[in-house]
Amino acid sequence: MKTGQYIILRDASRIDLSEPFSGRSLTLESRRALEGSVPRIDIESLNKRDLVELRRDPQVVNIAPSMPVKLVKPTASKQVKASNQTGATWGVTVTGAVNSPYTGQGVTVAVLDTGIDSSHEAFQGVKLIQQDFTGEGDGDVNGHGTHCAGTIFGQVINGFRFGVAPGIERALIGKVLGEEGGGTTEQISRAILWALDQGAHVISMSLGYDVPGLVDFYVNTEGLPVDFATSVALQEYRANIRLFDQLAALASARNSLLQGTVIIAAAGNESKRDINPDYEINVAPPAAADGIISVGALKTAGEPHKALTVADFSNTGPNVSAPGVDIYSAWPGGGYRNLDGTSMATPHVAGLAALWAEKLLTSTGRVNAIQLTAQLIGQAKQDRLASDFDSLDVGAGLVQAPLK
Repeated sequence: MKTGQYIILRDASRIDLSEPFSGRSLTLESRRALEGSVPRIDIESLNKRDLVELRRDPQVVNIAPSMPVKLVKPTASKQVKASNQTGATWGVTVTGAVNSPYTGQGVTVAVLDTGIDSSHEAFQGVKLIQQDFTGEGDGDVNGHGTHCAGTIFGQVINGFRFGVAPGIERALIGKVLGEEGGGTTEQISRAILWALDQGAHVISMSLGYDVPGLVDFYVNTEGLPVDFATSVALQEYRANIRLFDQLAALASARNSLLQGTVIIAAAGNESKRDINPDYEINVAPPAAADGIISVGALKTAGEPHKALTVADFSNTGPNVSAPGVDIYSAWPGGGYRNLDGTSMATPHVAGLAALWAEKLLTSTGRVNAIQLTAQLIGQAKQDRLASDFDSLDVGAGLVQAPLK
């Protein structure tokens, strides 16, 4: 029987402690251990018989093979000097963040990406809690994570604001993608549970499944026929979608007892409307999972930013949209760069989620994830969009900051 490596998501709170398990009653010590347990990720070597047996275990929420994940790579990049302007970027402006009384104070945001350049001036004064899930160590050689973090909570530099929520004082930096931008669903899953355990109100992920890369691996490395390789990859894809469904459900289930958390992810950059208007790809996982807020990218023709259109590359079917073209933010080594991508739109939404979370904390003393999600999606607007926009491309519309 062929054996493979699998991600096992366990949650002991699913067990009814009044009922016997596997024909035997739980001991008092076992009950106490389960009552104090939290969801966890295990990696186990399993064959088909093991899988059948394990699925009967009431603690097991999901079983999935680990899949490759890659950053949602920017479609364009332009290195720039630090801005000598005052004011704010177009993304901070059109979302209303520049006029909001909230700045994200008291809110914890987790950025699961390629790490961060913690020495950059944009992050001075922010408590950065770093955790490496790649084995490469802390830091950010790639730059993607630093740019995303800058859009969320970058500080105002010389009177110029590019961070949506510069009042954030505590950020969780989960390095889940390596120097080349690759990782696995195991690393992402562990990082999500870590962020939940660390009290994240918002989790931001600008990454996606690498299904074509997995098919290529099975064909060129494992020697499988293309049809068989595709079938295996799709099976693993489905299992991992369910894994992220369950992780989002666990985050939601904590809402009634613990601090609420929303998970936000990039819709993906695979569409090519510039080649063919009908060349539209649906939202890519993990953003496609139930319970995760998916983000599409918008572009502007310039001031006064009143006719925003969907970016050519942005995948269709997101929940909401945000600025994602020509986005100015921090870059490793103390520099700055303008990037395009749904990766750039996602941290705008994460930053705005932090503003809404601060409002909830101020008014109720806690963040309710259901209310936070409702505000993010329900308050999105379409009045700045071009008149011929397709609602499937933009979701509920352009996300907005709370203004009072």
